[in-house]
Amino acid sequence: MSSPLPPRDRTNARWGAFAVSVIGGAMLASGALAHADEHSVHDTALAGPSEIVDCTLENGEAAKCARYVVKYLPDDLEIGPFCPATLEDTGGIWHWDGDEAGLYRIDGAFLRMLDVQGYTFFNEAGEVYSFDIRTEQPTEANECIQATVDSEVEMTVLIPANPVMADAPTPLGTVAKVGIGLDGVPIFADAPSVLDTGHMPALDTCGGHIDPGGWYHWHATSTDLNGIYEREGVDAECVHVKQDETAQFGYAFDGFAMYGALNYDGSTPEDLDACGGHVGLTEEGGDPVYHYHSGTSFPNLPACLVGVVAQDNFSTNAAGGIGSAHGGGGPDGAHGSGPGGGPRGGPDFDKVAETLGVDADLLEQTLQDAGGPRADLDAVAKTLGVPVGDLKAALPGPGH
Repeated sequence: MSSPLPPRDRTNARWGAFAVSVIGGAMLASGALAHADEHSVHDTALAGPSEIVDCTLENGEAAKCARYVVKYLPDDLEIGPFCPATLEDTGGIWHWDGDEAGLYRIDGAFLRMLDVQGYTFFNEAGEVYSFDIRTEQPTEANECIQATVDSEVEMTVLIPANPVMADAPTPLGTVAKVGIGLDGVPIFADAPSVLDTGHMPALDTCGGHIDPGGWYHWHATSTDLNGIYEREGVDAECVHVKQDETAQFGYAFDGFAMYGALNYDGSTPEDLDACGGHVGLTEEGGDPVYHYHSGTSFPNLPACLVGVVAQDNFSTNAAGGIGSAHGGGGPDGAHGSGPGGGPRGGPDFDKVAETLGVDADLLEQTLQDAGGPRADLDAVAKTLGVPVGDLKAALPGPGH
């Protein structure tokens, strides 16, 4: 989870012209798309055999999807560090969006800077406040968030095998579903800002962390983070993932491939659309196909998806968190606005948030992190800064 991504220009005129160019390019490349298939995800991440299955796209069309059942963490992936224990220690990274905004290593200098701005993450002894979001609730106004893994957790992911262009792009809101890495690690967009929640969901130096459900996921294109660290002057290094700015990182939930910041030949793409993609070559002697490129600054994921995603494209057996049966608004995060989103029988977060005078994304994420329908409403009210009686009155009855 990282701070909210500023929206890019998505005017209707720009998208209309872009859609025509993409469709034309896709027609020229008919049959040449780099499709996701049952061999696209590394075996070290799989909890069972991958397969091509029947699925239904969000536009109602019948389709074929690659179905991956992945583990809480690939066998060969090392993760961390996340929250530092003291001001003398060094943790992961965070993209701060307050005063002096930018990408930072979570260390004493950064936390002291936040303290000056009124966000105090440590006590007088220099011990950093932190809590395990999977098993605990925060006790301080500002705490660093990390989580322990649950080795029993599995996730099921559906990726269209033959991508279909949408009529208009789908913005990627807070904690929206982005895709899956070739390493089998799910990819998600930004989480609520510290400015909204008061708490910091620390990322490790490869741009990932553990969900409240107990499984690891990416919030960045991890295969080219070191280039960003160098450009932004951040004293960090991703050492657990091979760095290659030309390599494919994964597939978006619409089925289009995701690459690093550079073209296959090392050149810089100059014709990217508002989502961060274009029609171009991905290999020598190939055909031009639509694909996404990561950004050159953090966060470096697409701002939107151009294709149609599959229905029910992310689920998990985890007890809580994104995609679980008790995960609040489900896997979409941004009160149903993410790809594959929409009402799922839960509360109308926009309406409840308006009643309480709080941000809808923050409301949903706080309820989700606290256990969804089983959330401790006293703790949720404290985090939101609203009277618990008002919160209970605004929410639907049992099973909110």
